[in-house]
Amino acid sequence: MAIKLRNEYGPVLHMPTSKENLKEKVPQNASDSYGHKQYPANQGQEVEYLVTGTHPYPPGPGVALTADTKIQRMPSESAAQSLAVALPASQARADANRPVPAGGEYRHPGAPDRAQPAGAVVMEGSNAKNSALMPKKAPTMPKPQWHPPWKLYRVISGHLGWVRCIAVEPGNQWFVTGSADRTIKIWDLASGKLKLSLTGHISTVRGVIVSTRSPYLFSCGEDKQVKCWDLEYNKVIRHYHGHLSAVYGLDLHPTIDVLVTCSRDSTARIWDVRTKASVHTLSGHTNAVATVRCQAAEPQIITGSHDTTIRLWDLVAGKTRVTLTNHKKSVRAVVLHPRHYTFASGSPDNIKQWKFPDGSFIQNLSGHNAIINTLTVNSDGVLVSGADNGTMHLWDWRTGYNFQRVHAAVQPGSLDSESGIFACAFDQSESRLLTAEADKTIKVYKEDDTATEETHPVSWKPEIIKRKRF
Repeated sequence: MAIKLRNEYGPVLHMPTSKENLKEKVPQNASDSYGHKQYPANQGQEVEYLVTGTHPYPPGPGVALTADTKIQRMPSESAAQSLAVALPASQARADANRPVPAGGEYRHPGAPDRAQPAGAVVMEGSNAKNSALMPKKAPTMPKPQWHPPWKLYRVISGHLGWVRCIAVEPGNQWFVTGSADRTIKIWDLASGKLKLSLTGHISTVRGVIVSTRSPYLFSCGEDKQVKCWDLEYNKVIRHYHGHLSAVYGLDLHPTIDVLVTCSRDSTARIWDVRTKASVHTLSGHTNAVATVRCQAAEPQIITGSHDTTIRLWDLVAGKTRVTLTNHKKSVRAVVLHPRHYTFASGSPDNIKQWKFPDGSFIQNLSGHNAIINTLTVNSDGVLVSGADNGTMHLWDWRTGYNFQRVHAAVQPGSLDSESGIFACAFDQSESRLLTAEADKTIKVYKEDDTATEETHPVSWKPEIIKRKRF
């Protein structure tokens, strides 16, 4: 005990007070081999000392000095343990009730336990003595924004096979579709009438997109071909050769003349639109790459694959920045939000939302239990998911609330099994929604003008959010 006193409490008790009522002056130059000053103990003289450190006896980090603990008697061998009563009463009770630390680990009286009870938070502050345990409030879904329901108002037929892709031109006058009948058709958006058919692909057309920078239309298909069509002459002016298998999707960079395509050969390729040169081959996926999206901000390219991963790419280096492995099944659809720095991915297990630039997980949108082929979103925060079984779900982007489910009837003469949505897109005004379907039709939806929050209320309860990471 004498060694313990010298080692642990000698440095704290070496400074005498300057009070006038000291009973005896203390020699200032006596010290032991450790450099600690020696003080007479148990010699009948009463000596008072001021503890000038921040720790009362025994040293306990974070325990403030109070009127009760500021002045301590010099401990003797017989009185060492009795000094613990000088701790604040509430603290002493808490120490007495604490369980012994596991593994014989020593913990200073006054130091907090290392593990706090689950679901509780310790409130600290001026009333630290009366610390209260408050139960943590579980996060709840905020009330979703009300969106009017969408209703079918036009069915356009003309293709002789599955309609696999769709795109609306920047001027909002017409839209283009690609089909398993190997044709590309251009339709008037207002009337729904056929304007033009383009032939040239020798297999299913899987992707179409219209350039905002030039009068060009780009298409790709299962014939491994990527074509550039000049819409002033309605002829193919460029081919982009390089993919070794079917080309499943394509997208144009919004600010530079770069085209990105993705293929069943497990790669995505970056092309210079003018020179037809393959700038980069993006390798890394281990199965077919089903979808690709471009944006001006970093990361500029996002791909989703049948290997269940999503990759965010560095356009300049042609290498992967981030690989997201949260999905458990094929990722066939990716969509970027037009205003927020976020995106969503669709898979049979879930729709997941992510935050750029590093792909931080935001939340799951669960309930569309089908193979999701397509996703699209408008600037009002309406997310649309279309599935292989012909169902279409509409979601509030911010909260993930599913406010409408649609399953339109197939075209007369088609089998019920030919109910499937392969692609969907909003027009430029975002007032119409177009879907490309397996019954060889294009269906056009618009918002129900007669709907109000009273006629179509949000059936929402502040349920606890279950945000599983996987």
